[in-house]
Amino acid sequence: MYNSISANEMDQLYRKKSNIKILDVREPDEYAAGHVPGAISMPLSSFADQMNELERAQHYHVICYSGSRSSMACQHLGNSGFQTTNVIGGMSVWRGDIE
Repeated sequence: MYNSISANEMDQLYRKKSNIKILDVREPDEYAAGHVPGAISMPLSSFADQMNELERAQHYHVICYSGSRSSMACQHLGNSGFQTTNVIGGMSVWRGDIE
């Protein structure tokens, strides 16, 4: 089980408290094209191999382009004991591609 937050809500939280941990699960080329400053790049395609690099005590806001891949990552992390929040709408909303 994991929480969800809209991209707009995450943006407001980020602006108030810029030390939140954001995990970006898009592919490297997507991340390179633009990401939330300070976001950790951990592509879903290699997620299982890199997941052990994350701190279990840390809460992560997980983002992708639309919210699908981040939802899968949140499910996987939650099953492994992590606390996560899925960013619904993802980068497409955060960057303003769609509302």
